[in-house]
Amino acid sequence: MRTAIIGLPQTGKTSLFSILTGAQQATRLGSLAARVGVARVPDARLDAVAAVFRPAKVTHATIEYVDTPPVSREALRDPAYLAGLRIVDGFAHVLRCFQDERVPHELGSVDPLRDLVHVETELILSDLVVVEKRIERLDKDRKKVKSQELEQEAELLQRLKEPLEGGRPLREVELSDDEQKRIRGFQFLSQKPMLWVLNLGEEDAPRLHEMEAEFRARLGPKPRTAIVAVCGKIEAELSELPAEEAQQYRASFGLPDSALERITSATLSLLGLISFFTGSQPEVRAWTVPRNTTALKAAGAIHSDFEERFIRAEVIPWQALVEAGSVAAARERGLLRLEGKDYIVQDGDVLQIRHG
Repeated sequence: MRTAIIGLPQTGKTSLFSILTGAQQATRLGSLAARVGVARVPDARLDAVAAVFRPAKVTHATIEYVDTPPVSREALRDPAYLAGLRIVDGFAHVLRCFQDERVPHELGSVDPLRDLVHVETELILSDLVVVEKRIERLDKDRKKVKSQELEQEAELLQRLKEPLEGGRPLREVELSDDEQKRIRGFQFLSQKPMLWVLNLGEEDAPRLHEMEAEFRARLGPKPRTAIVAVCGKIEAELSELPAEEAQQYRASFGLPDSALERITSATLSLLGLISFFTGSQPEVRAWTVPRNTTALKAAGAIHSDFEERFIRAEVIPWQALVEAGSVAAARERGLLRLEGKDYIVQDGDVLQIRHG
């Protein structure tokens, strides 16, 4: 899963990208020049499971983030720029909430809600152009040949055109699985999950949750979106300190957890992903899969041979394993369950795959 970090100039998005990934590597996203990095997802559950097995290696889940060039009115009208954004799975839109006279704002003043609407509108207009062009093409094709497939596509696109013309993103439109499949190839920007990252000033650092709640109340209910607040300036300073020292300073600022923890957790949740764990003395590892994944598909995430030769999955919730203290003790207490291929893996399950 790949998430693009977007935002207007001077919002602090590149600093947050560095905090999340520590990456400086340049890459290309389609024809778009960008930077890519991988963030290791902190997970206290994985650490607790690792304490049971005491493995030689602990492997955390990861998320790939892409730092795109700053969003501007010109960039959002550049086909190459938009094409690069279409191939990601979701967006993290960094909204500037901090005041700093030394840092000019693209639109003149600091107003995160206005900035949100500004960028959303451009994403919606981009999708509207795609829909109108495709409808125009379909109208020509339908005059040449009678096709139920073309008729259904035209009907669906007409239905999508209405909310776009009304300024509504496509992520707010309910679609069936078949309809989702029909439009998947368009990779509509306004349909992608959106994480709004509020980049606060130091004075607001102790009010992260309060600021999130206030902003959410101003927005109202928005499906397939999430809000997370961070203080990028403080986090940038703390990222240069040893972990224990950074945690002490973070507590002194009134920050409940790190920006890395808050943003990666929100990203996974927004993208509909969960983590399950596997454990042995060589390695304890977190695996990331979509919510409602079956045991069979989870086995395939570990190794394709496990899916092909799947017999059963031995399952225990991570809390139960930690409380038992060992797999042997959990087995003696009857806490381990044998599940078949259709079992829906739960967030935090510890799995051992039995295969042929």
